[in-house]
Amino acid sequence: MIIDHIGLGVSDYARSLDFYRRALAPLGVELIVEIEGWAGLGRDGKAEFWFGPEAAPQRPMHIAFSARDRATVDSFYRAALEAGGLDNGPPGVRAIYHPDYYGAFVLDPDGHNIEAVCHAPA
Repeated sequence: MIIDHIGLGVSDYARSLDFYRRALAPLGVELIVEIEGWAGLGRDGKAEFWFGPEAAPQRPMHIAFSARDRATVDSFYRAALEAGGLDNGPPGVRAIYHPDYYGAFVLDPDGHNIEAVCHAPA
């Protein structure tokens, strides 16, 4: 990963915490720590994805999380929709990027475009 961590402002902390904990669970991402009203989620004890309350959250951003395989992308998509996310592109190959690009897109509670992607062949 070329980015050490990312922080995102959200309009409703509790709603976003519920959404991200449920949506990212299939990817092995979990809540690592809460500090001064911000949540740090990640894998293996390292918080890489942070969010917290902001009076004016950023305009919608695109954040892609890596998935180990295509089934995990599918699980992310289902979990994110069940957590209240909105469909922004169901799981599938996006050959425009490369022949093995398999991704799924949802909009989080603030309209951010959240993706899970696998680059491995089927």
